[in-house]
Amino acid sequence: MIKRCIFLLVLAIWPYHNAIAETLIAARTLRANTIVTADDLKTIDQSIPGMFSDFDTAIGLETRKVIYAGKPISLNDLGMAAIVERNQIIPLIYSHGGLSIHTDGRSLQRAGLGEIIRVMNLASKTTITGTVSQSGAVYVGGLSH
Repeated sequence: MIKRCIFLLVLAIWPYHNAIAETLIAARTLRANTIVTADDLKTIDQSIPGMFSDFDTAIGLETRKVIYAGKPISLNDLGMAAIVERNQIIPLIYSHGGLSIHTDGRSLQRAGLGEIIRVMNLASKTTITGTVSQSGAVYVGGLSH
């Protein structure tokens, strides 16, 4: 009787065990800057640390580099879809208290919402870092919106 209960318990847990032990791999070669869809992904029954394991987390993200078919997808391989392109002229905003300074900058890399990027201030030619906002403006120092 005890053996039968253990067997039934193992059968009940088994599907959840497999779901935890999966890793996402590329179903086909994905070029850099590709938005990931469900058709781009497959799973393998192996848990690899530092790799995506959940379809819902990866779908809609953008590839940061080429990912070859059959290769596991690293957490660093995907990011938010870029809303700022490299060399794009973008608003730079510094806002703190009642002070707000607006100027133009040139982005030095591609970036998505909430990412920190390097931007060259066109007026001073200095390179600064800031956070990309929903509008594509980059907030530097002070408060970001």
